[in-house]
Amino acid sequence: MTFKEQILQGIPDNLPEAKPFDPSINHAPNRKAILSSEETKLALRNALRYFDKKHHKTLLPEFKAELDTYGRIYMYRFRPEYKMYARPISEYPAQSKQAAAIMLMIQNNLDYAVAQHPHELITYGGNGGVFSNWAQYCLTMKYLAEMNDEQTLVMYSGHPMGLFPSHKEAPRVVVTNGMMIPNYSKPDDWEKFNALGVTQYGQMTAGSYMYIGPQGIVHGTTITVLNGFRKIKKEPKGHLFVTSGLGGMSGAQPKAGNIAGCITVCAEVNPKITQVRLDQGWIDEKITDLNELVSRVNKAKAEKETISIAYLGNIVEVWEKFDEANIHIDLGSDQTSLHNPWAGGYYPVGITFDEANIMMANQPELFKEKVQNTLRRHANAINKHTAKGTYFFDYGNAFLLEASRAGADIMAKNGIDFKYPSYVQDIMGPMCFDYGFGPFRWVCASGNPEDLAKTDAIACQVLEDIKQHSPEQIQQQMSDNIQWIKGAQQNKLVVGSQARILYADAEGRMKIAEAFNQAIAKGEIDTVILGRDHHDVSGTDSPYRETSNIYDGSRFTADMAIQNVIGDSFRGATWVSIHNGGGVGWGEVINGGFGMVLDGTKEASKRLKQMLFWDVNNGISRRSWARNDEAIFAIKRAMESEPNLKITLPNLVDDALLN
Repeated sequence: MTFKEQILQGIPDNLPEAKPFDPSINHAPNRKAILSSEETKLALRNALRYFDKKHHKTLLPEFKAELDTYGRIYMYRFRPEYKMYARPISEYPAQSKQAAAIMLMIQNNLDYAVAQHPHELITYGGNGGVFSNWAQYCLTMKYLAEMNDEQTLVMYSGHPMGLFPSHKEAPRVVVTNGMMIPNYSKPDDWEKFNALGVTQYGQMTAGSYMYIGPQGIVHGTTITVLNGFRKIKKEPKGHLFVTSGLGGMSGAQPKAGNIAGCITVCAEVNPKITQVRLDQGWIDEKITDLNELVSRVNKAKAEKETISIAYLGNIVEVWEKFDEANIHIDLGSDQTSLHNPWAGGYYPVGITFDEANIMMANQPELFKEKVQNTLRRHANAINKHTAKGTYFFDYGNAFLLEASRAGADIMAKNGIDFKYPSYVQDIMGPMCFDYGFGPFRWVCASGNPEDLAKTDAIACQVLEDIKQHSPEQIQQQMSDNIQWIKGAQQNKLVVGSQARILYADAEGRMKIAEAFNQAIAKGEIDTVILGRDHHDVSGTDSPYRETSNIYDGSRFTADMAIQNVIGDSFRGATWVSIHNGGGVGWGEVINGGFGMVLDGTKEASKRLKQMLFWDVNNGISRRSWARNDEAIFAIKRAMESEPNLKITLPNLVDDALLN
């Protein structure tokens, strides 16, 4: 069968041959057994409802074996035979170009070069799934191939509920992931309901089909590291950034360190992913011995090298060894997947990677105890360095939150706050999000690198034109992103689709998108798919990350994210998504995103203006109401540019009066 024929058949009527487990692929860790005997029957009943009764007798023992072995039913048998990657949009069988664009993005999320655990349909973060099983994938792709521009596909946590009549201006797809009743959002609730096959953890851009590989986090980390060094008034050259994690999103850290120009040491316990990053050129060197690491870092400092070094081992050992060897760490952070600490997001010190994976599945309580012991030891080592002048920040991975739950010494004197800031509190919030700058991205649907080069040039010209009349307050942001886009080609950031990211405010996003749309209309480039990271100005309510610099008491509310996705849906988004859970954990965040197809039409021009303006200014208005000075400045600017925008501004109270 051809690729198109395989897509159009959906779930095959004739069972494909069972597929053996492929040990060469990076697989998700086995999940702990959490279902009762009756719940196990329910999980099997739920899985089998995708298939004709004639297949149940064959599939039942197979799915039971998967559930017993892996803790989930992935339906490996139905994994497609064709290569998984983002094809040019013209190669997809589709009645709707918008639907074809979504098919492209789904396949990009599951590309072996992009996805962390492709056979388990997990894109990044250890559990950030596009779907829960392969039947969902097959059925979704068939629906997208069949749909027209007056239908909307409704997605319930990976399950395609079906095509519903709508209209041309409605989203083609509406996605929800993990939207649990609030009292059912504890970590074990995810384990249980995901095992039952009724919900999933979409992370952020994984479950919304908008992940573009590690490029997105490379850019965000580069901006963070540059501004981190500015904060401590040091040049990156010859200075040391220490962190951990090379899988999924965190794999971008050493590449970002190189672009920023510092020395980066990044620890990772997984030998396979460490080698992958070395082979990809995302790290320069791999070291397995601590004494050798000390010598190499001292040499790099002395010679003021720009270099990224992976240490194959536990990050706690690095912090402790560098304290003992008196190596000064300038910037310190952590980007292990601590939103998922008991299922492979963070590994205990003192045991091997393989031993830890066995313990995780077979002795979950002992594994949890060892992880919490490691977190306490990790925090103690960091404290020793910060006492000597290291600037440490939480990189939004729930490190401080989980360390506090483990009883680590990371609380401030008031017993309420953490002694270390989130990077959003100190860097990205006041410097970027409050001004409306966030991670705008696009994908060239042709798959042609020449289209990407042309869009880079268009975006750069737009930013340079805007910079000429930008106020002083945002000149640094404009300069950083112009420098970024100029260096994007030589930094070889593309993994998977021909995609690009940069930080832009509403003006920048609208003008870049309009310039793309005009270029498409003239035949200079093919179709472009717009999107953004959920980690943005208004897409995410996350009290320990995106909204950690909201101090009016509203950081535990989720009105902004919900309003964001509702507003995007009727202002022209091609697809929208809203998720429970993201980089900081299940039950800890609500986040939303969108995708928008530009096809060169006047209708696309209208949609991009009204949607992108809202998508940014919704967040700025909330941040200004929280009394953030930078956001008050930004929303006043926005009102000056758009007469139909009228925002409630805060009246500031004199502290002396309150005191």
